This record gives sequence, structure tokens and C-alpha cells, in this order.
Amino acid sequence: MYILYDLIWLGGVFFLVLWFGIKRALGLRSREGILERLGFFRPNRFDVLQGRRVIWMHAVSVGETRAAVPLLRALRHSFPGYALVFSNTTETGHGIARDVKEIDLCLFFPFDMSWVVRRFLRRLQPELILIVETELWPNLARLAHRDGIPMVLVNGRLSVEAFPRYQFVKPLLRPMLGHFAIFCMQSREDAQRLLELGAPEERIMVTGNLKFDMPADGLAERDMAALRRALHLPAEALVWVAGSTHPGEEGLLVETYANLLSERSNLLLVLAPRHIERCPSLEKTFYEQGFSVLLRSNSVEETDLLQPGQILLIDTMGELVSFYRAADLVYVGGSLVPVGGHNVLEAAMVGKPALFGPYMDNFRDIARLLVAGGGGIQIDQHSLHHVVDELLGDPDRRSLMGQSGMELLKLYAGATERTLDVIRQVLEN
Repeated sequence: MYILYDLIWLGGVFFLVLWFGIKRALGLRSREGILERLGFFRPNRFDVLQGRRVIWMHAVSVGETRAAVPLLRALRHSFPGYALVFSNTTETGHGIARDVKEIDLCLFFPFDMSWVVRRFLRRLQPELILIVETELWPNLARLAHRDGIPMVLVNGRLSVEAFPRYQFVKPLLRPMLGHFAIFCMQSREDAQRLLELGAPEERIMVTGNLKFDMPADGLAERDMAALRRALHLPAEALVWVAGSTHPGEEGLLVETYANLLSERSNLLLVLAPRHIERCPSLEKTFYEQGFSVLLRSNSVEETDLLQPGQILLIDTMGELVSFYRAADLVYVGGSLVPVGGHNVLEAAMVGKPALFGPYMDNFRDIARLLVAGGGGIQIDQHSLHHVVDELLGDPDRRSLMGQSGMELLKLYAGATERTLDVIRQVLEN
């Protein structure tokens, strides 16, 4: 079975490398980290690990990486002598991880071919591997188990939508799940679904969701006037920030913005597409619609401020939560279109009311809790204009919603410490 699995991977990677080679020959941008994912490393890549014990943590992309930050900080505090290695699958996740000071070495995750995984394990020699959420890779699990390296799933989740797909390959999953030392799941429902897939019951624990422990790094207390000046936002403007947006959403948001401007001339829209490479095309589209559009990356004079009626496109990494803090109202994208939504708690942790659409499959429980707690409102295409207009005109309600969101975070915090207790036990055994 593993030989066939390797052969399938080999065929897929061959065509992938060929495609990226063609793109590079044509002068087009190709993905970073391909050689690293194949197990070829730059000289001195691992010098920082010399003589140190290693914990390797892996997260797919941006959301999982941000959720892992509280645990990374706790690991650094509890195990100061260890080197923390962090890997990602996506470039955007890798970009976020590089800015986390607790991480000693950032890598791209290896393609799950046996010879590549063996090379990674030989170079890293980790004492523990932590997998964030639901990254199940057969060769990594098999070879780590063979080498006596415990693997722990942290912040584990199995969504209702993904569960049938996992059930389809249940006979193949069962032996892989047996290679994990412990599963730290977000909820009882996630734990039950994992049990039904064949994970050993005695290894499943409910430790909660790390996203409730995400740090705001002082942003929640930062002076609004100073923050707005730093971000070139006028102090007197009403600022609406739409973060992590996807195709099909931006048009609806900008149309709503245009309609609102007829009555709210002091309104300013900040748009942060989930994939920043889309910003140039969005800039052109909105310019053709008659808007003055600016890119965050463009250099501006320190004293220049954006003007109401303009659109600011965020084409930089790592600034979204700062803009959330500076906003009067936040919309969290990927939710008016069937993408599955993004993390609404990023708005809550800086005390801002959060709006999101009906497609919140990836954050269903969090969205439900935020609505029930009064920190967020779920809208659709038809109610978008009305709800935004109503909240922009009611600062007291916005303030109350922001406070409610922060209280919700405090109520459900603690997953980091519970997960850390599990990790201590695994390392001590």
C-alpha cells in the first residue's frame, strides 16, 4: 500500500515540478519551497539546531499558524532549551510563521513520500512532532512511529463536511491513527468523529480550541488615535474593514460601500483579500468603477491620511489584526461565498464587532458562540447593507458587541495550558 502511495505522489510531484519549471522559464512567478519540500536544503539550513533537542510543529496555512502561536509561546517558556521548528504547506502560512519570534527554524512541509520524509526526520531528529488541526500524512506517521518519535495532534478538528470523506478511507486511516500518541481535540463532537474513524479511545482528549487563546499582543489596549495615525487612517472617519475576502465577495462589499457613501460621506473601506496577489486586479476593477484606490504597500508621506470615500487594499502580510483594531466595524470574509469562513475571533480579541456571512462551515461552533454571546452578527447578501448601516450609526451597540466578544474569549480560554500538560506528559514518558 505504501509503495503504491509513494508512486502516486511521485507522479503528482513530477508534473508539479514540470509545471513550475515552465512557469519560471516564462518569467512567471512560481511557488517557493519546492526544493525544500523535496528534501533539498540550503547549506547551513540546520545550523541553529546544533546540539539542541527539537520539537517540530506543523500547520497548513495562515489560520492554523495563528492559532498555534499561544502554544508556541507556552512551549518556549516551558522548554527553553528546545529548538522549535515550524513547517507550513502554504507560502502565506510560511510568511506568518517567519514573523513569530518563538520559532527557531521555519520550513516548508515535505511532500509525503517515504524517502523525503526520512530525509526530514534525519536532519531534524525531533523528540516530538505536533500536528495542528487535521493534517494526517501516512508516511510521516508511519516513519515517525518507526523511529520512536511521538506524534500529537493539537487543536484537532473534524468538520461535519469533511467527515464523510474520511469515512470513505476509514480502513486506510485506522493504522495511521494508531501511530499517534495523543489526540487533543477541540470539542466532544470532534472527538466522537475521530473515535468513529478508528482512533484508540484512550488516546483521545478534549482540550478545547487554541483560537480562544490567541494573543492580541497589546493591540486591544493600544491608543486608537495613535494607531490610526500609524495606519494613515483619519481619526474622524468611520472605518469599515473587510478582512480575508474572496472572489464574489468584494463586488458585494464595494457595492454596499458605494450605496452607504450617499448618506455617510465620512465612511472609508479597507479591503484585505485573503490572497494578496489579487490586489492589482482588484485595484484596476475598483478604479474603473470610479473609486480612488490605494495599495497599502505604496509609500506615502508620513503625514498623509487616507480620505473617506477611498478604498485601501491591504497587500501586505501580518497587518490585518491591526486594521481590525483601528476599525469601527469588521466584516470577516470567506463567508458570503461557500469558502467556509475565516477566524472571527481575530476581531473579537481586539474588541470589535464582527459581521460574517452564512458560509461558516470551518468555524461553525465559534460563529454560533459569538452570535449567542452578542459579539457578532451573521448576515447574508440581502441584509448586508441594512446591518452595516445600522451598526455604523450606533456606536454604543458597536462598543457593547466588542466587549461581548472579548468576554467570550475569556470564558473559553485555557486550551493552551491543557494542551501543554499533555505535551509535558508525552515528553516525560
